Amino acid sequence: MSRIGKMPIAIPSGVTVNVAENNEVTVKGPKGELKRALPSVLTIKQENGELTVERPNDEKENRALHGLTRSLINNMVIGVTEGYSKTLEINGVGYRAAKQGKKLTLSLGYSHPIEMEDPEGITTEVKDNQIIVSGISKEAVGQYAAVIRDKRPPEPYKGKGIKYSNEVIRRKVGKTGKK
Repeated sequence: MSRIGKMPIAIPSGVTVNVAENNEVTVKGPKGELKRALPSVLTIKQENGELTVERPNDEKENRALHGLTRSLINNMVIGVTEGYSKTLEINGVGYRAAKQGKKLTLSLGYSHPIEMEDPEGITTEVKDNQIIVSGISKEAVGQYAAVIRDKRPPEPYKGKGIKYSNEVIRRKVGKTGKK
């Protein structure tokens, strides 16, 4: 039995979960609303303030989908109550980020500034050398943070570039002169 899949999901007060036909799950909470179509093989039951996900049999595909489906619903519930955020750090001389309205402008040593429009449901905030990406969808926040990081990934010699705040960059030794 899937250890994650069999755990019940507690629904906090102020959150409503609606399971429509073909496992179309809608989660509404104080921060917003998330909707997702989940595999219709599994059954999602809602009783006395808890959601449970059950699988019909122990086939390999159903076992794989069991824990995944439970995690996706749990992430939706956490997203509409607390939200998600990722912090990126900019390292390098002359590397900057600025925010104007919904537009994020990055100066990363290229001949032109990089302008990015915030996707719907995602907000970015710039503090000193940090960019904070936040929103209610864990998937969307992680994807947008990865897109920003991809504009100038950290390099291993001086550590210049954009990295996650909890990321550790493996540094390399530079070249040495002749003796």
